[in-house]
Amino acid sequence: MNRTTKTVIALLVLASAGLGWRLIQSRKTAEAASVPAAAASAAARPTALDLRDSDLVTARSATLSRTLALSGSLRAVNTALVKAKVAGELRTLGPREGDTVQAGQTVGEIDTTEFSLRVQQAQQQAEAARAQVDIARRQLDNNRALVEQGYISATALDTSVANHAAAQASLQAALASADIARKAQADTVLKAPISGVVSQRLAQAGERVAVDARVLEIVDLTRLELEAAVPAADAGGLRPGAVAELSIEGIAEPVRAQVARLNPTTQAGTRAVLAYLSVQPTPGLRAGLFARGTVAQDERTALTLPLSAVRLDDALPYVVVLDGQALRRRTVKTGARGLVERVESIEVIEGLREGDRILRGSLGTVRDHTPARLVAAAR
Repeated sequence: MNRTTKTVIALLVLASAGLGWRLIQSRKTAEAASVPAAAASAAARPTALDLRDSDLVTARSATLSRTLALSGSLRAVNTALVKAKVAGELRTLGPREGDTVQAGQTVGEIDTTEFSLRVQQAQQQAEAARAQVDIARRQLDNNRALVEQGYISATALDTSVANHAAAQASLQAALASADIARKAQADTVLKAPISGVVSQRLAQAGERVAVDARVLEIVDLTRLELEAAVPAADAGGLRPGAVAELSIEGIAEPVRAQVARLNPTTQAGTRAVLAYLSVQPTPGLRAGLFARGTVAQDERTALTLPLSAVRLDDALPYVVVLDGQALRRRTVKTGARGLVERVESIEVIEGLREGDRILRGSLGTVRDHTPARLVAAAR
C-alpha cells in the first residue's frame, strides 16, 4: 500500500468520525428542545374539574306551581282620624303613640266655656219664643170670641191667626238653635271612632285648634292588607281568592295572604293594576312594613330546573351540562316560572332531556368542553 492510499483512508476515517459526532449532537439538541414543548403542551391542556353530586342538579318532570312575584307595603284596612269638630282650645289629650284605644273612648276635650254660654243663650231665646206663642194664642182666643159676638171683623181674626203661626215658627227655630248649641257643646268631647292603636299625635294640649283640625290618627292592626302593583300583562291571570306567601321585613317566618280584590282601573303612567291581599294576622306586623312574595296562579307538569341553574350572561339562556367526562354549554328554551317543592324553578321547553345533570349556577362561569369528573364527597 502506497503512501497516497494511506492518506485517503485516513481522511475517510476522520470524515466518518465527524459525521457521527454531528449526528449525536443534533439528537441531543432535538431531545433538549422536545422537553419544553412537552411541558408547554401539558400546561396548555385544561385540568379536569372534580365535581360532587351537590354541585349538580337534575332536570326532571315535576309539578310546577306557576307564581307571580309581587311586592308592596302593608296598610291597615281601617284607619281613622280624630278631628276637632269645633274650634277652641284643646284642654286635654290623653293617648299617645302606641296606646290602644276602644271605639267610643274619650281621648280629649276642648274648652267648653264658650259653648256652655251659647247653650244658655239658645235656651233663653227658646223660652222667650215660647212666651210669645202663649201671648199670640191668648190673643187669638179673644179675637175669636169677639168675632162671634160681632165686635170685630174677620180680618182682625185672620191677623191673629197669622201672628200665632209666626210665634210658633219662631219657637221651633229657637228650639233648633238650642239643639245646635247643645251638639256643639257635645262635640267638644273627642272620641275614638274605631278601636285600634294611636299612630300619630298631631296636636298637643293647650293648643287652639280649628274646625276639622287633625288631632289623632288611629289604625286597626287586626286587619292588614298588602297593596301591590301588578303589571297589566300578568293581572289577567290573577283571581280573588288566590293564595300568596309573603316575606315581610322583621318577621322570621313566611306569612300567608289571600287576594281579596283587584282595582278595576289601572294606574296612570305605569298601567299597573293594584291588587289588594288580606294578610293573615301575625304578631309583629305593622302598617307600612315592606313585603315581597309570590301568589299562586296555576299548576302544570313540566320538565323543570331550579331557576339558579339557568345562566343569562349570553344572548340566549343556556345551561352547563355534564356530558360524559366534559362540561358542555347547551342553549335552552324556557317557559313559565314557578315553585317546585318550595324552590323557585323554571320550565324547560327545549334543549334538555329528563335526567340530564346540570351544573349549578353558583359555581361560576365554565368554558365549553371543560373536562370534568364526579368524585365521592370526603367523609
